[in-house]
Amino acid sequence: MRPRCVITGIGAVSAAGIGIEQTWDSLCSGRSGIAPISAFDATTSPHPFGGEAKKEDQLVSARDYVPKHYRKATKVMARDTELAVVAASLAAADAGLVTREAGEDAALTYPSSRVGCHIGAGFIAAETEELTSALVTAKDDKGDFSLEKWGEVGIGNLQPLWLLKYLPNMLACHVTIIHGCEGPSNTITCSEASGLLSLGESVRIIERGDATACFSGGIENKTNPMGVTRMGMLGRFAELDGGIDEPWRHVRPYDDSVCGGVPGEGGGIVVLEEKSAAEARGARVYAEVAGIGSAQSQPGALGICHEVSTCGGPGGDADEGLADAIEAALRDAKIGPDDIDAIVPAAMCVSTLDRAELGGLERVFGARLPEIPLVTLTPFVGQLFSGAGAFAMAVGAKAVSEQQLPARLHGGWPEARAGAGASESVDAELMNVLVCTGSLSGQAAAVVLRRAD
Repeated sequence: MRPRCVITGIGAVSAAGIGIEQTWDSLCSGRSGIAPISAFDATTSPHPFGGEAKKEDQLVSARDYVPKHYRKATKVMARDTELAVVAASLAAADAGLVTREAGEDAALTYPSSRVGCHIGAGFIAAETEELTSALVTAKDDKGDFSLEKWGEVGIGNLQPLWLLKYLPNMLACHVTIIHGCEGPSNTITCSEASGLLSLGESVRIIERGDATACFSGGIENKTNPMGVTRMGMLGRFAELDGGIDEPWRHVRPYDDSVCGGVPGEGGGIVVLEEKSAAEARGARVYAEVAGIGSAQSQPGALGICHEVSTCGGPGGDADEGLADAIEAALRDAKIGPDDIDAIVPAAMCVSTLDRAELGGLERVFGARLPEIPLVTLTPFVGQLFSGAGAFAMAVGAKAVSEQQLPARLHGGWPEARAGAGASESVDAELMNVLVCTGSLSGQAAAVVLRRAD
């Protein structure tokens, strides 16, 4: 029999809270973290709201979560990397895992060579001040930007480690250095599916005996000028008036009357362990990873939508890639569709994507789909992109552990999915919870989380 893998620690970082307990309290209380963006002046933007990860009304900082000797390194961390470092530290503490973070002389839970790290990342946006301070030095005699001057002078005014700061693998790089993860490590850049695909890689590595534990998940930040602009132009974000109250009411999954959500930052990193090793050290288990699956959706299913008036039209085909990924995860878990007790979907609040997602779910679950509770998270935290699947996984594992479904926020009543409207948190018998997502890049991934024995 192949080794079994369990989640023993959760590091969740988002607008819903810092840490899984604060996050869970917000979700169960129906408290959204979407608010005016504070990281930059977004008051003149058509997308002035977002979900920022804050601690005591300040953007959370990695400086508060790294060993004292490592604080200097936070200066060369992009925001995405900082959030990953915070999430990994929270996950290790939650799991009771002693890593190199505790000091060179600490008695480690596992040898460093037996600890891996797989973190999904996205397109890391350069900080505006860093980039523009160099760009302004590349003007020609007329005062216009000159590529020639940029090559001669401007590029030399970027900070020496500028490129290293924005490489996607820097998230896993800093986490592995801090925690001494010397086992298999990788970075997956598949947008929303990144976190679940990273978990899948961690599972297979533990199953084949190359690691005993892994940090696994995904993080991304889109509450920055470049992220807001790029994804706004792609039609992923709704255009909203900055003066409205309760902006979460305009983030409505499966509602064809709106198109687009709001940007968010964060995601989740979990500690995944081989089950017998976790039991031997008396670790608390949130859930077992019973099945994983992945597939590819048809090209072009990106959910591009530039006008609300076009979003309510006839939907496209079902997301067959998502359905294939779910079916693969069910086979891996040796269960059928009737065994799933709840679903944590992407629910991206982009009608073209939402309709395709519903079509994929209906292909697997058929007429039973309206009876299966959905856990929709975007109205709480915004769109997390490469952090989305990982955050959903973290919440799903907590739901299985608590045998409880969090509240569901919704400012309207969707026609496409009866039962996806607002609801309070309720107790539920959860043996198998499905977490699944498509992605901007076309990959689809699914994970079955099972209640611990």
